[in-house]
Amino acid sequence: MPSNPYTPGQVPRILAGRVEEMRRIEGLLARVATYGELGGPLLVFHAPRGIGKTSLLRAAQQRANESGFVTAWVASSRDQPLLSAIAESVARSLERADAVPTGAAGGRWRGQLDRLTLEVGVPGAKVQAQLSRRESAAPPHAAIAGLESLLHEAATSVRTRRGAGLLLLIDELHTASAAEMAVLLNTLQNLDGERADNPLATVAAGLPVTPEALTRAATFGERSSFVSLDRLSDVDARAAVVDPAAAEDVAWSDSALTAIVSESRGYPYLLQLLGSTTWDAAAPAAGSRLTLTHVKRGLPVARDQLDAMHRARWGAASRLEQRFLAAMAAAGDGNVTRAAIAAGMGVDSRSISVPRERLIEKGVIEPVGHGLVRFTLPGFGAFVRGLDEA
Repeated sequence: MPSNPYTPGQVPRILAGRVEEMRRIEGLLARVATYGELGGPLLVFHAPRGIGKTSLLRAAQQRANESGFVTAWVASSRDQPLLSAIAESVARSLERADAVPTGAAGGRWRGQLDRLTLEVGVPGAKVQAQLSRRESAAPPHAAIAGLESLLHEAATSVRTRRGAGLLLLIDELHTASAAEMAVLLNTLQNLDGERADNPLATVAAGLPVTPEALTRAATFGERSSFVSLDRLSDVDARAAVVDPAAAEDVAWSDSALTAIVSESRGYPYLLQLLGSTTWDAAAPAAGSRLTLTHVKRGLPVARDQLDAMHRARWGAASRLEQRFLAAMAAAGDGNVTRAAIAAGMGVDSRSISVPRERLIEKGVIEPVGHGLVRFTLPGFGAFVRGLDEA
């Protein structure tokens, strides 16, 4: 019996859609590979959780590896300073590729690696906290110089060994401190000043708050390239379900596909979840077909999982945020205006800014236009409305 090819909560085996986004990334890689120069400004993909940011970055990493790049992956978190994570990841990547700088460059490399880890690691946390409280403060020059030298020496070493260059990938960028973002932005701007000597591209992903956070960290952060990821179209959603099964010689009936695409509403995580529960319900053999009956058998398991996610998001919200969510749910499941939410809460629209921003930062809601927001997880509005009936 073929294995279940769906991976809810993980990177999918086959990335569906995202053609335009991959072209953006390939454009950066082509510039580095062809001219041996900086690929351009920081490229940032932003979207709520479950839309496929990490999957896109992993696909980019694979494409870059196939094109002769050395790739360094960083999963940013609030528990580890971003800049030291970058230093450690770049060092590991170069070691695996046998591209660590040698000679005088190697001495500079190791010195900068050691200094950067000290300057932006735990001993530097006090400096970062101080900078976070003072928006006008300049980022530490030593950290900028250290990161600049580190990336320059690493990218140059890859190129001199006939590699295409270095690709730095940063996931969850929104978790970095303002000071760390400022150091990263200043570093990339300095490297751009001598772009012909820096065969490097940097691609990042984060929640919808990421562009604003970068711009607050450094005014020229707005020069970064920001790309918003949306839910998948019906065509791409079908491909996300059909292609993994086809690789196992299993097909889908049209009615089953229609039901899953409708239920998921283009949300990549739900497509994987529904594909997985349908597969488990059917236990298909090679050459068989998944039907609407199998989808219906798997739906209770999928809905239990989705309900658990809804409860977790509701439980993590403060009382004020829960009032905001209840007013938003009462206004409907689509795009909801700021005025409608404020009216539902019985307050002035100017007074809902704080819970709105916090919920966006948590990935529970997302802005979809001027004064408009929507729930990021399908069915969440119905779940909140159901709480009043429980």
